[in-house]
This record gives sequence, C-alpha cells and structure tokens, in this order.
Amino acid sequence: MEVERVQVLAHGNLHELPEKFIRPAHERPENTRAIEGVTVPMISLSLPHDNLVHEISKACSEWGFFLITDHGISSALIQLLQEVGKEFFELPQGEKERYANDPSTGKFEGYGTKMTKNAEAKVEWIDYYFHVISPASKVNYEIWPKHPPSYREVTEEYNAELLKITDKLLQLISEGLGLKGKVVRSSLGGEEIEMEMKINMYPPCPQPELALGVEPHTDMSALTILVPNDVPGLQVWKDGNWVAVNSMPNALFVHVGDQIEVLSNGKYKSVLHRSLVNKESTRMSWAVFCAPPNEAMIGPLPQLVDDKNPAKYSTKTFAEFRHRKFSGIPQ
Repeated sequence: MEVERVQVLAHGNLHELPEKFIRPAHERPENTRAIEGVTVPMISLSLPHDNLVHEISKACSEWGFFLITDHGISSALIQLLQEVGKEFFELPQGEKERYANDPSTGKFEGYGTKMTKNAEAKVEWIDYYFHVISPASKVNYEIWPKHPPSYREVTEEYNAELLKITDKLLQLISEGLGLKGKVVRSSLGGEEIEMEMKINMYPPCPQPELALGVEPHTDMSALTILVPNDVPGLQVWKDGNWVAVNSMPNALFVHVGDQIEVLSNGKYKSVLHRSLVNKESTRMSWAVFCAPPNEAMIGPLPQLVDDKNPAKYSTKTFAEFRHRKFSGIPQ
C-alpha cells in the first residue's frame, strides 16, 4: 500500500498544511498554549538512595513525568544514537521504504507513518522507525536499518546502558510504593520485559500552530525513557494546563506509563502528553518503551489493595490491554 510520508510532503515546498493535518480548533497549539513559569521535576540519580526514592515517588504521583541527570550514559553515546537515527532518515526515500511496516497486517516494526485517524479524521505530523531492542529472543535484526552500518552496534550499546537505568528506576518506584525493590520489575515480566525503540521524526511544518506531531495520549508502556534533539516540542498535562518541557543536554525524560498506573492502583499517574512541531527545524526524539510481554497479567498489586483501597483497575494480559487501547475500547 502506498503511504504518503510526512518527510516527503515537507520537502515538497508546502506553503499550506493539507486539510487532514489541521486539528479541530480546541486542539490547536495556538488555542491551547502551555502555561509559563512551571518547570518539570529534575532528579539526579547521584542523590542518596532514600532521597531518590522520595523524589521519584513524588514525581510519579504528582506529575507522572520527570527528567533524570547523572544517569551514567555518556554524552558521546547519546550523540552517536542521535547521529545514526538522523542518518537513517536522510537516506534516499526508496532505501527507507525497504523497511516499511504495515500495522494493518500486524507488522508494527519498521519505518512508518501514523495512519490511524481519530474521530475527526485528522493525522499527525510524524514519521517514525519502531523496533524491539530486547530481550534477544524478541529481536528481529532483519528489520533493523543496515545503513548507517554502525546503527546496530550503537543501538545495542545504548540498550545495554538503558537496561541498567530501567532496573534502577523500577526498583526505586517499587520502594516508593512501600514494596520490596524487585516487586514491580517481576510483576512486569522480569527478564522478559521488552524494550521497544521508536525514533520520532517531525519535519518542519508550514503551519505548526494548526498541527500536532503527536496528539494528547498516555503511553501503554510501564515506563518510557526518551532522548530529544535540541528542538523543543514535548508538553505534559498538569493541573489543567499544558507544561512545556525544555530539553537539557544529556538529561533523559522519563514518562510513567499505563502499566505503572495500574500496578500502583492509581497512586502513580500515567502522564498525558503531546508533541508540537516547528516551522523551521526538524524535531526528533528517541523513545524507548519498557513494556511487559504480551502474556503478562497486569493488575493492581495485591499489597496495595484492601478494604479501604479497593482495586481501581481490572487485571488482564498486556496483549488484551494493548488491543483495547489500540481499538478505543474501555479498559
């Protein structure tokens, strides 16, 4: 099936946005501006352990989002990750199309453009590349870009570093809920937890005040750990307002996803967020979703449920949760 790529559109000297990208008035960035003077939580992983537990618990319950610094991933590796991703999107269009996905047939991995339409039949100003990066048993190297040649080595090195950080964050989240450190990780599948890379590419947009790179949503993952380039655009929802997230060199953005909200029985919030686009510059981000395997049963942790705190969510497999989320069926 022929898919119209946003990057191709953007390179076609567009002066006006095609109708299918123009959001309804109540969704347009020009009518829903971010609040000024509010900053998102920033947490150094070098803090003493008890302070870390407290700060992350506070951020998870009040925001569902925070930035981490002093995380141990070198700025050189982050730069390499960004370079190889950017190089893929600079390849000739025919070369990129060799990796095209087809979600309509269940082939989600590969090069894609979001075709799903919301109720107003609008689409988002984004192309992307999506693939599983761990565990090894779920990785299909055939779908990883062969160009640039260093893509695999760089991405695997980044994955190895990110697994360490994810383990630490899940331990801190678990302790913040008053549980032993390994409870949340084991509830998400332990060694079978999947790490899924999505490189988001938002080309320059002729009328960014009318469009969205990604519409408001929560992530169905447990956590999402994201590295942006230096073009701002991410906004998170807090207390009835959008809050702009400013990029900070070498900081990682951490989103609490739906599975942590469910496991915590609502104590921690899955953050509603959206992405804006830019008239002059290409915005890119590298998101890694930390998600349970399809067969994992996810529900409120029994330790957090009692007569005073009944379960707010039903227990179901992650596959069922994902199906319902994609299909717009209530959970």
